[in-house]
Amino acid sequence: MKNIQLHHVRIFTLVMLMLTGAGCSDLKEKPDFINPETFYKTANELKLGVNAVYDDLNSGGFGFFYDRYVFECLIGGYQVGWEKGPLQFNLGNVNPADEYIEAYWGICYRSINRANAIIETAEAMKDPNNQALIDRLKGETLFLRAFYYYGLLSYFDDAPLSVKSTQNITELPTNSGGNRAIIDQIYADTKAAAELLPASYTGADLGRSTKWAAKSVLMKAQLWDEKWADAKATAEDIINNSGITLYADFAFNFDLAHENQGERIFEAQVSATASPNEYSQHSAHFNPEDFPSELGGSGWSWISTTQEFRSAYDPKDKRIAGTFIESYPTGRFGKINGVYPTVTWSPKADYNLSRFGGVVKSDANPKDPAQMIFGKAWSNKIAELDRRNSATEKNTIYIRLSDILLGHSEACNESGQGNAFTSINKVRERAGLAALKGLTQATLRDAIIQERMQEFVFEQVMYPELRRKSKFGGPIDYLSKEIKHFAQKYNVDRVPKAKDYVLPLPVKELLGNPNVKQNATWQ
Repeated sequence: MKNIQLHHVRIFTLVMLMLTGAGCSDLKEKPDFINPETFYKTANELKLGVNAVYDDLNSGGFGFFYDRYVFECLIGGYQVGWEKGPLQFNLGNVNPADEYIEAYWGICYRSINRANAIIETAEAMKDPNNQALIDRLKGETLFLRAFYYYGLLSYFDDAPLSVKSTQNITELPTNSGGNRAIIDQIYADTKAAAELLPASYTGADLGRSTKWAAKSVLMKAQLWDEKWADAKATAEDIINNSGITLYADFAFNFDLAHENQGERIFEAQVSATASPNEYSQHSAHFNPEDFPSELGGSGWSWISTTQEFRSAYDPKDKRIAGTFIESYPTGRFGKINGVYPTVTWSPKADYNLSRFGGVVKSDANPKDPAQMIFGKAWSNKIAELDRRNSATEKNTIYIRLSDILLGHSEACNESGQGNAFTSINKVRERAGLAALKGLTQATLRDAIIQERMQEFVFEQVMYPELRRKSKFGGPIDYLSKEIKHFAQKYNVDRVPKAKDYVLPLPVKELLGNPNVKQNATWQ
């Protein structure tokens, strides 16, 4: 699917005027406009439109991919960065005019509007010889609409709901239904999608959404809605009937050889080779600061996690190699005997939150391994040190089986039904860690959060998870705990506040749509 999906499809903005002949009398003829009504006549044409809905999943610059990483920085020490976005979110400095919020919001609703148009077109399309393909494409689009709405639910309260394509600028959605309306729509879309989608694909269609991807988003929405029994049942359907199992090697979730297969339930297609015109510098956000430019270093190095977070892993944890860059060639000293010297991560290395804090010391002795150490925790899940930073090939993973397993344990633990230890212990067994047993509901709840943090660091999921499980000033408040620890550990001038727990609706939406009101926290 990489070669198909990666090309931008601008179906909704393409207008072509075709005039025949050259005389003035030709102007009496009706121009032929290409638009959704005149273009979508066959299932194959419809497929191009669906590709456009997938397209934003790997959009570049301030896009769907990067904005979510910036939002993660609200947690504090879990993920840090020195570029203006990560830095300001680390400090809790968020406002309704924030460019990352506006970009993410715009991407979600652009894709939702595209999805609405595709669904309407699929329902009206007459192509009897390809009805099965039309139904499948409708299922893919229902899933994608639910996926984008779940992305909005993850960060915002009371996002507006729209399930009809925009025909004119007077048709403005409302957010009067609040989160309830969004969740109910996710339920409807994912359940309908699961009925239309296949369990798997082959060939060029690898990477398209499956019934298990749809059920995964359904389970995640049920967890958000605290429908514990329903979430348990959905998770068990996926675990017992999908045939999907955990890789023996955790790192297979992020390499090129295992894309669009196995426990990788849904991922965005990324390839500079397949589509040179696509934004393809994803790894540059995560490359080590001092990685030599000759080898593909960019000097961006915007996002990492802290030395303390990396040190918290059990040394026997098999996820470490797939999660973090443990060694790399540094450009701090130039080449020595024609080779850039290698530095190795160490809990003993100097570390601070500055741009170069945690990088090997500039006055270190390159011949002394004890001095050739660094303290930053760079992402091996995303960085690609074997290629230029503008030539990213790794896909972006959005849903994998561990998410379902940990969701199942949570649902069992919160409902008091079933064995809450079985699924989390599968995740821990793969990591080489001891099984959990004998915990209370409260301590297992804590353990599931901790497991999520170590399993999913650098995967854009923990700020939504912590805000979902936290209430400002409430008895369960994981987010406040993380913010307080970060501020104390690194002497950051920040205290938890209610506005850390939800993003504001962007000011452009409020100014342009009188039917939308700011969420209660940000009013």
